[in-house]
Amino acid sequence: MAPALLLVPAALASFILAFGTGVEFVRFTSLRPLLGGLPEPGGPDARQGWLAALQDYSILGPLAWDLGLLILFVGQHSLMATETVKAWMSRYFGVLQRSLYVACTALALQLVMRYWEPVPRGPVLWEARAEPWATWVPLLCFVLHVISWLLIFSILLVFDYAELMGVKQVYYHVLGLGEPLALKSPRALRLFSHLRHPVCVELLTVLWVVPTLGSDRLLLALLLTLYLGLAHGLDQQDLCYLRAQLQRKLSLLSRPQEGEAK
Repeated sequence: MAPALLLVPAALASFILAFGTGVEFVRFTSLRPLLGGLPEPGGPDARQGWLAALQDYSILGPLAWDLGLLILFVGQHSLMATETVKAWMSRYFGVLQRSLYVACTALALQLVMRYWEPVPRGPVLWEARAEPWATWVPLLCFVLHVISWLLIFSILLVFDYAELMGVKQVYYHVLGLGEPLALKSPRALRLFSHLRHPVCVELLTVLWVVPTLGSDRLLLALLLTLYLGLAHGLDQQDLCYLRAQLQRKLSLLSRPQEGEAK
């Protein structure tokens, strides 16, 4: 096992990389489509645009490249989450297993964002061009994106952000407290096994609610929607546990206010 002095910087480096990638992902999914980089307007006949795109290699080529990038990200994110790979990583990297997973995921996502090929000449599924929609639809999308990202950050904090990023595992190891997951209740472990992505609805809002849905954005939204849907397996017991935890946290947050009122 690597000395503690090496474990802490490695975990922090993974955390910084993941945080920076998250900021870049906000720009990639929200700021760019809302503030610039929109596809050029297509012809008035949308059907002709889509049929012509199937025969235009200048459109199919970038879409194929983008599809390859998405498959690379989804493959990495899924393969490294399997029990076999996690056991192998734990064997050779020990407590850094989660940090390594987070770092590899961040690097894969960086590849997607940096080498993504826009398709400005491609057809669009929808586009707010006429007034007043050209003014109000982007504003509405912006508001919904802000709300979604605030909800995402809040949910990540509730789900123990330090543990999700792998920092808590190293912290507990250095202090000799053991594995954080070993302290979780069986109901919490059951929930985590069913809910790999606790921010599914919010991410879907970010992916689909845009003023202009071009062909490359449609590819991104479709594939990630399919992936997020397949990664979920919540049942009634999980929902009851989530409801109980939410009520408990709201009760804890309201206690100081009650004390001040008295």
